[in-house]
Amino acid sequence: MASCVVAVILAFLVGAIAVHCSEPWWNETQVYSTNANSGGSNGVFVGLTLIQSAAAKGAVCLDGSLPGYHLHRGFGSGANSWLVNLEGGGWCNDVSSCVFRKGSRRGSSNHMERQLQFTGIMSNRPEENPDFYNWNRVKVRYCDGGSFTGDGSNAAAGLYFRGQRIWQAAMDDLMAQGMRYANQALLSGCSAGGVSTILHCDEFRGLFPSNTRVKCLADAGMFLDTVDVSGRREMRSFFNGIVRLQGSGRNLPRSCTSRMDKTSCFFPQNVVPTIQTPTFILNTAYDVWQLQQTVAPKAADPQGLWSKCRTSYVSCNGNQLQFLQGFRNQMLDSVRGFSASRRNGVFINSCFAHCQSEKRDTWYASNSPRLGNKRIAEAVGDWFFERGDAKYTDCAYPCDKTCHHIVFRGDH
Repeated sequence: MASCVVAVILAFLVGAIAVHCSEPWWNETQVYSTNANSGGSNGVFVGLTLIQSAAAKGAVCLDGSLPGYHLHRGFGSGANSWLVNLEGGGWCNDVSSCVFRKGSRRGSSNHMERQLQFTGIMSNRPEENPDFYNWNRVKVRYCDGGSFTGDGSNAAAGLYFRGQRIWQAAMDDLMAQGMRYANQALLSGCSAGGVSTILHCDEFRGLFPSNTRVKCLADAGMFLDTVDVSGRREMRSFFNGIVRLQGSGRNLPRSCTSRMDKTSCFFPQNVVPTIQTPTFILNTAYDVWQLQQTVAPKAADPQGLWSKCRTSYVSCNGNQLQFLQGFRNQMLDSVRGFSASRRNGVFINSCFAHCQSEKRDTWYASNSPRLGNKRIAEAVGDWFFERGDAKYTDCAYPCDKTCHHIVFRGDH
């Protein structure tokens, strides 16, 4: 299977990104990776560090190679502040998809880029990232295919499901690198990394003394346990495959597994109500990844009635938009109780997009998406530093004119 060909066009006048993609996204989210087009950013390139101590702990990628991270040191007032970003990039839920994945950067450090450009919330430039630019910023690479939760193996296929061990090995190494002295810390991630952030948030909090300010930011991580256009629950079936194959259940938050089945506890909507650590949920109400893969996937639409809508939001008819408004309502319902807590923050805009914190054009550019006249970076900063209210929920599409929508060139 060829890697996804991405042609990102930042059409600022219409606020759209056009993408051509020729393969399923379960195993690939290159469209949203931090080394995709960054909207003209001059973000620093940061080298890959392999965690040498990981092998002895069995903390290895799908293919048995060492896990790694990219660390850019903080300075000045941020020298003792840490931002740990968990990379996203889909999942694998059966042996064949994991075998395919282990031949890529999503399953092996042998295929990872040796340098990544830090943009958006990871940028080292104050004009692009006003609150976190001088922090210690870390991107933990994602090579287990199970949102850092698995603990098992498949010897016949040469697969190692060691996501939980990778998480622990990375945290141990970062603590030794100076993170144990942090006076404030933020765990973040987008897409599958947003799921990882929610699943590991309270674990991250537990690494630090009680007087350390520790919070979590989940971007595009609210994958809903929703019914698709054919009445099936595609995402539940997919997540069930991950949990069963990778042995994730024992590592999911016990605050959830004590009251629900393990697969349900892979869904962030069932975990966020019991998170003890202050958390910010950043999501689009019409997440295009979920539109493509769980709301109107091709398998649920054999007649192709959704093919145009799936490709571009402007091609959706009235009935399709009504269905999508129902999805938006589910998204809002999933965070209603969560957002009632003063310590939590939300920014849910009515855009057809996915991942907004790691790209310059949606994080803190002059034309970035806004709610309440706040850009995402400003809303997150206000929440983290407790400068003001951080609860922003958009009106329904098509009211928001600040969106950077994503459209696709051809159904894929």
